[in-house]
Amino acid sequence: MIQVNTHEAKTRLSALIQAVEDRGETVVICRNRKPVAELRAIARAGKAFLPPHQDLQPLAISPDFDPIAEVSEADWPDDVR
Repeated sequence: MIQVNTHEAKTRLSALIQAVEDRGETVVICRNRKPVAELRAIARAGKAFLPPHQDLQPLAISPDFDPIAEVSEADWPDDVR
């Protein structure tokens, strides 16, 4: 993590952005020695999500499904009791 004051951030903005891009640094910008802003890399759109697994199927939820309804232990399958 790199900490700089506002004047230094203005003076070295290009170099600070380069450090964020190249090395994944986080830059904290301070005013009167107190952190006020953070400069960090954003997630790239193409790398943020994994493709869906080929064996997964869409989930169908019954129209009468009640997520708040109580379920008794007798309704649970034997292997999870």
